[in-house]
Amino acid sequence: MRAMTQLMGRPILGLPSELESRSALADLLAGVRTALLTLSVVAVPVFGLWVLAPYGDDSAQGAARTAFGLWLLGHGAPLARGPEAAPVTVTPLLLTAVVTALLVRAGRRLARRARGRGFVRWRSPLAAYAGYLLVAAGAVAQCADPQAALRSRALPDLLAVAALTAGAFGYGLWGGLGRPGQLRRLPLSAALWPAGGAERVALRALAVWAGALLAGGGAVFVVAVVLGSAGHGAQRLGGGSAGWLGMLLACLTLVPNALLWSVSYALGTGFAVGAGGHAGPLGTRLGAVPDFPLLAVLPGRGGPDWHLLACGVPAAAAVLTALLLGRAAVRWSAPQAAAVAAVVALAAAPLGVLAGWSAGGALGTGRMSELGPVPWQFGLAQSAWLLAVAVPGVLLARWWRTRTGPGPVVRIRVGAYRLVCWPAP
Repeated sequence: MRAMTQLMGRPILGLPSELESRSALADLLAGVRTALLTLSVVAVPVFGLWVLAPYGDDSAQGAARTAFGLWLLGHGAPLARGPEAAPVTVTPLLLTAVVTALLVRAGRRLARRARGRGFVRWRSPLAAYAGYLLVAAGAVAQCADPQAALRSRALPDLLAVAALTAGAFGYGLWGGLGRPGQLRRLPLSAALWPAGGAERVALRALAVWAGALLAGGGAVFVVAVVLGSAGHGAQRLGGGSAGWLGMLLACLTLVPNALLWSVSYALGTGFAVGAGGHAGPLGTRLGAVPDFPLLAVLPGRGGPDWHLLACGVPAAAAVLTALLLGRAAVRWSAPQAAAVAAVVALAAAPLGVLAGWSAGGALGTGRMSELGPVPWQFGLAQSAWLLAVAVPGVLLARWWRTRTGPGPVVRIRVGAYRLVCWPAP
């Protein structure tokens, strides 16, 4: 009776501390669930279009293979289509953004659950990571069939999925664990690099530069849509409700790509439109392009005219970056302010290379083997604009503020984010 009383006195759901952590199988299934959640973002519209417009030679298995192929493509995996195995490497960046956001959220949730449990917190992420890759392996196996509309390439596809998953999932874990090992002071001389949080100021300035470039690229894209013939192309190509919805979804998934192409256009480097074709503010040469609404917004042939106005976008973004750096420049010497601005300019280059590489690719062989910005030109142009405008702009802002004293505070609010451009020191 006494033993029964002691047993009933214990909390029913209480477990010993060594058993509180979840099993590896539960973490593996959590990774599988995350992969299926990201897959549903693609599978639901694909199967919806298949139900609306079922073709006689298409089946549910074919629709599933198409969904798997688009899911892999959203991870940056190279695919092939047709009997000639034409490469398809243009990544729909909207799918990539959705997949990345879901992976980051899953990493943060797992980190909060496993925080403070020593080695267990590393075993759980590895098991979840393995579960995600298990679904990716199944998708690769399904798309390896020659009958698939988008055929997979086993090793490159698995490596692409593994790289994106590791980066996004790892970032979520890092944020969920309190961001340990944050950026420390750069190993530069005190005469060139200021102390007291200059790294945070540089990161904030880099984020402002990227955000302003994307906003300006969006404005250029909207102007191109208004002046282009995308609507006429959609009316000519769309057939029935399923055709319209499919075309709309395809265009939406490629809108981030179009924004980066517009940014490259505004930077002056332009972008490739097929082998031998190029679109830029200094001139455009185009050959035959596929009938697709987004390609109908390309600028016409001819020399430079009002298209040079697009170059005001990176100039304005660089000025905004200089104003933000001017907040702290009054506390630094002139060489230190110039050094921080130069570091921001140099850090923009690798980010630009990555963005340019992810926004372009190929849609086939021959002419369609080159599409999008040239990565090294895209990154180099960003550094050049910042070095040419932001560095002297920071020095000018520092000189003006030390001469006249603090000016009025200018705050810009975009949604839930507030940007202080010219605050008092």
